[in-house]
Order: sequence, then C-alpha cells, then structure tokens
Amino acid sequence: MPQPRLLLVVTGDDFGYCPRRNQGIVDCFQAGGISNVSLLVNAAAAKEAADLAKRHQIPIGLHANLSEGIPVCQTPQQVSTLVNQQGFFHGKMGFRQALDRGHLDMKQVDEELRAQVRKFLELTGHLPHHMDGHQHVHILPEVRQVFAKVLSDLQIPFTRLPVEPGLCSCPGLPDHLRRFYKQVEKDALDSVPVFQQHGLRWPDVYLGLSTMGQNMSVSSLHRALRYALAAESSGSISRRASGCGQPAVTAELMVHPGYPSHPQEGGCGQGPDEFSQSADRLHELSVLSDPSLLALYSQERVQLCGFKDL
Repeated sequence: MPQPRLLLVVTGDDFGYCPRRNQGIVDCFQAGGISNVSLLVNAAAAKEAADLAKRHQIPIGLHANLSEGIPVCQTPQQVSTLVNQQGFFHGKMGFRQALDRGHLDMKQVDEELRAQVRKFLELTGHLPHHMDGHQHVHILPEVRQVFAKVLSDLQIPFTRLPVEPGLCSCPGLPDHLRRFYKQVEKDALDSVPVFQQHGLRWPDVYLGLSTMGQNMSVSSLHRALRYALAAESSGSISRRASGCGQPAVTAELMVHPGYPSHPQEGGCGQGPDEFSQSADRLHELSVLSDPSLLALYSQERVQLCGFKDL
C-alpha cells in the first residue's frame, strides 16, 4: 500500500446525545465514514455510547461540556457559577457572556472538567486519549488555561485546535456563522502558546467548520482536503501531532452524523436541541458514507485513523 499523504482523524462529535445519534455514528463508523468519536458524558445515552464504542472497537475521547445541560459535578446550585437558576449550564452563547462579565469561577470549571474525566473513566474503563470542547468552550480565555492544566495533569495527550485553512473564502456561510467561526479561530490561535506550554498535541490541520450540516458534500470535503494536502508542500504546518519526522500530514475533520433525534428523547438534561433533531445529521451521515468519498480518500492517499494512531 502506498505511503499515505494524509492521516485523517474523522471525529463524530456528541456521541451519547441520544440513541438515534449513537446508532447513526456506529453505522457511519462501520461504513468507513468516521474513525473516532467524542463522548458527552452528561448526555442521556452516554452509557449506551460507551458500551457501543467498546463493542465495535471505536476509538473514543471526551467531548468536555460546560455549556449544555446538567453538570456532572454536583456543586450546590446556589453556589455554582456554571449554572442558571434552573440548574442548567448557561448555553453556547450564555457561557461566553458569563465569561466576558467575569461571572464564572475557574476553580469550578476545573472541578467540572475533572469530574467529566472521572465519569469517562467510569463509563469506558480508561482515560480519554483526546479531549476537546463541546461548542469550542475549551479554547475560550481563562478556560483554556484550566483545560490545558487538566489534560497535562491527567496525561491526556491530544486536543483540538479549530483553525481551518481557507475558511474565510468558503462560499455559502451566513454572516452570523462567519463571525462566530472567525472568533473561534482567534480564540484557538490565542490558545496555542498555552497548549504548547502544557505539552499538548493536536493534528497539523483542522477541518469541519465549513462543512457542517447542509454545507457538507463530497465536493466541499474534497475542497477542505485540498487545503490540508497543500500544507504538505507549503511548509506552513506546525507538526504538533508527531514531530518533524512525521511523513504524512495529520488532520482532524469534525463531523456530526446521526439519525435525527426524536422530540423529548436525548440531550444533556433539557431534551434534544434543534441541531440534533434536524435532517442535517442524516445528511452528514449520507455524505460521509458515500462510496465516492471513500474512493476519493483512496485516490488522494488519505488514511483514516484515530488519535491513538498519530
């Protein structure tokens, strides 16, 4: 077999969110469309997901969640800065607003992240080999320092750095998403020295913001892969995954395949959101399992793998 040009970790996020998401992710893995999963330990079907990963030998990491549903760490509601009056996390944008206002206690962030790692260990029987952040919370100011120290202390080697090449020139992104993604990339770049200081590793290239939901197609993924493969000859990559001797470029593609959630089934304590109930989940599953995409991987010498293989 020829030497691969690109080692690609295709990570199915939100594993454990609901039984239908779990089944879709397993089906996608068995079809060769994903090679790695990221588990939400506070989600309704987390135990089922962990059991499925074990049964099907799916490489699994932790999708650290500080923004959706109920915390794992049982801090009394009246003293926790991480939850609202109903006892739920503040939400994707609510978490960011509370952080901007200085309302979040970083000691409680640390306690919650460590509690989620313990829960992961309880569910899977091992520590996660990689750990990223649900809704990219792990790269936010202040949080990034706490997150990096937790990974360093617990010897979790890999994380996600969501800086996507060619994102600004991607057609079809609505303005509000483009603004959010640009902020995500700024936060990610600001996280680099913190992650480096703690000895964390991440693939050379990140993909996935521009190919979510209906924006995913075989052609859009081909375009994203071209950007990743261009790093091979440009010398622009940082080689954070395996050192300068790594023969192939490494990349992570973030995806969200699954079957749409049934109303009132799943979620992290508040029921499934619109994102999980939408047809976009099935669309991603169909594209990722498309034989023409798998043929493209072979043609471009792209080898799918898990973080443990980097």
